[in-house]
Amino acid sequence: MPGSADALAGPVLEVAPRLLGGVLRHGEVAVRITEVEAYDGANDPGSHSYRGRTARNEVMFGPPARLYVYFTYGMHHCCNVVVGPVGIPSAVLLRAGQVVDGLELARARRGSVDRDLARGPARLCQALAIDLTHNGTDLTTGSLTLDLHGGYTGRVRTGPRVGLRQAADRPWRFWADGDPTVSTYRPAVVRRRTRT
Repeated sequence: MPGSADALAGPVLEVAPRLLGGVLRHGEVAVRITEVEAYDGANDPGSHSYRGRTARNEVMFGPPARLYVYFTYGMHHCCNVVVGPVGIPSAVLLRAGQVVDGLELARARRGSVDRDLARGPARLCQALAIDLTHNGTDLTTGSLTLDLHGGYTGRVRTGPRVGLRQAADRPWRFWADGDPTVSTYRPAVVRRRTRT
């Protein structure tokens, strides 16, 4: 993937829409990215790195072209592409995509209709067999790579990020207009404790 680290070294809001149409490949399975969300570190209360560096978010601080993987709700993995210069904790969550290679293996892993194989960040990771062992992976070499060549040339839509409690109104979600693999928008649900 020549030049990809350089292509990812810019500001997160410029780089995020350029990831659309890129192909994330892990072994036999490849997914063309159709939806992403930008997270801008110290400038973004919705970001894991908003309050500074921790063991969990260390990868977000660079260099670019690394994979930041986290585990959420005690059951799901989600993956982000680290972007921007070293020391500026920016990343782009890969929200959805279309399986373009290794369809049978992705079906075996996910057991769903083709449109839904990588529709949503947890499903995308499951289809590609990405988990915490891939946190920090260099996406320019090896069996887990991101190819930005070709890209997406259609209309890019923007809107609020999904499921956030803070900074949810920022239009930092980008998606390929009309693509059936784009996930359904859902705002955060405020959970209230009930007394018994």
